[in-house]
Amino acid sequence: MPTMPQKLLSTLSVLVAFVAVMLLPAATQAQEQKVIKVGTLKLIHAITPYFYQQFAPPGYKIEVIPFESPTDGKNAVVTGTVDFGTFGIAAAMLGAAAGEPVVVIAPQCNAGMAIVAGAKSDIANVKALKGKKVAIWPGSTQEVVILERLKAEGMTIKDIQPIRLPFSDMAPALARGDIDAYVGAEPGPGISLANGTGKIVEYPYSTPIGSLNMVWATRQELIDKNPELVKVMMEMHRKATEFALANRSEMVKMTMQKLGQQQKSIELALPNVQLTWQIDDVFVTRAKAYGQLMLEKKQIRELPDFDKFINAKFMPAAVAVKK
Repeated sequence: MPTMPQKLLSTLSVLVAFVAVMLLPAATQAQEQKVIKVGTLKLIHAITPYFYQQFAPPGYKIEVIPFESPTDGKNAVVTGTVDFGTFGIAAAMLGAAAGEPVVVIAPQCNAGMAIVAGAKSDIANVKALKGKKVAIWPGSTQEVVILERLKAEGMTIKDIQPIRLPFSDMAPALARGDIDAYVGAEPGPGISLANGTGKIVEYPYSTPIGSLNMVWATRQELIDKNPELVKVMMEMHRKATEFALANRSEMVKMTMQKLGQQQKSIELALPNVQLTWQIDDVFVTRAKAYGQLMLEKKQIRELPDFDKFINAKFMPAAVAVKK
């Protein structure tokens, strides 16, 4: 006849087996879940990936990894640290022109840039930047834009004092008086406006590249090996972009949560942010113009092969693209 301890052990064994059986489906599901790593930047116009999970098919988990530098984001895509990433067209172009397998599969955002000066300064236009300390992030879309704007005003980079600063450091540096102006990305300009330390000199969209700014990309190897995944992610990107555009309050909330910014600065920045997802004729034309500017300024030695660099095959059939 079993003793009391033996009965207790037997009962516990049954309970353990029952719990294991009950947990088995959840464990199996976790093992089968496909984790997709997506890189983004700490900017308002790079907020879209944080909405991807809402539109992910069953079995997909989106892991968003933030980067400070567009170059770091691009390198993460090229090396496979992330599967997809969003960063400036400049970083993408630099990589593609150097033979790296970075491929643009969609735009991410237009605009989002601004030339900002101290609120009490006498800097009212680009010409007034002459001799001033101006923060610029090398290798960024903004760098090409400011070089082109200076050229239009009969100036060169030698006419200003360029200060190397990442985007997130620009608004604080201006507030401290460390710099006179910066060529930044949102939410920087919105922060400078909200705290009263800065003023907008110009939204620099008068160049041949217009408001072209950020792209969404992957690497050629992933396209070759798993085009179905790219197709699934493209649909997520489209839906997330359209959701953010249609639900500005949700976009503000997500930006506050992920970037730690105040609502006022975000709301001041949003009119300067144009989320997008379509590769169309305008995008291709501006991208080619951008590449030409980089070539002229000797930032790249040769143009990338645009037929490989921009891949529109994952666009919905309704989006017409001519290359």
